[in-house]
Amino acid sequence: MQNTHKNFKQLAIIGSTASGKTALSIELAKKMNAYILSIDSLSIYKEINIVSAKPTLEEREGVEHFGLDYISPRDDFDVTVFIELYNKTYAKCLKENKNLIIVGGTSFYLKMLIEGVSQLPLLSSKTKEETKKLLFTLSSTHQMLYELDKESMSKIEPTDRYRMEKVLNIYLETGLMPTQYFKLHPPLPTIQAPLPIYQIVWERTLLRERIELRTQLMVEDGLIDEICILEKKYGRKPNAMKAIGIKETLAYLDGIYTKKEMIEKITINTSRLAKRQKTFNSSQFTDNIKGSITELREMLL
Repeated sequence: MQNTHKNFKQLAIIGSTASGKTALSIELAKKMNAYILSIDSLSIYKEINIVSAKPTLEEREGVEHFGLDYISPRDDFDVTVFIELYNKTYAKCLKENKNLIIVGGTSFYLKMLIEGVSQLPLLSSKTKEETKKLLFTLSSTHQMLYELDKESMSKIEPTDRYRMEKVLNIYLETGLMPTQYFKLHPPLPTIQAPLPIYQIVWERTLLRERIELRTQLMVEDGLIDEICILEKKYGRKPNAMKAIGIKETLAYLDGIYTKKEMIEKITINTSRLAKRQKTFNSSQFTDNIKGSITELREMLL
């Protein structure tokens, strides 16, 4: 079990993009003497500021944030990065008698922190080399793996290089396919102390209006310049450069969209993301406390 300081409290605020999570979390953190851990798949990157709607230093109002500006746009990451971040932030909270607010739109990572992930094996240089060779022939490698473990491989497309690499790493290092390996190595939860979860919900039309307004403000704040700088420095290959807001701006720079069309596309794609986030949150966190931003603000503050 985790050790907590006597009065330690933690909670999570989740909700669709543009739902008002950031402002509420900062206001609440000041009241309850808390640090904030951001679980956002875009704000975690350095230099991606405007398009991620990352709170500025001024907007943070002196509240210490974790999970912002943590990795380079050229780096990939997975849930293990958020496990590391949670453990570091949690330890700092205990040491400094602070509470903790977890906030963000990418609540898949919150689910993984609560439910846990299995420890993956350490890879030898021999495994890495063999995996690399087998990835040159994706189709035949997929067939080989499918014959060994139909259950896990039926969920992976023969063209999905990323997931096949994970399977190969486990198999070549341990001799076990994922179905067997994960039975022997069940997930261990990272968050073990109580964690109330508050979900901000908006009526769909109102949320779309907020998304449209936020997109306009991003453009006014220098979105296009930010993407030009990021492209010049990192190119278009990194996963971060395929995010909503970035890919539409790159299409505008290529002359595919007018500025008006770019704004419309960002608004449409962000609204679709918001819908997926709401569905995920409602289906995966059944004990959460739902309410409008006004209701949750009154409840928490």
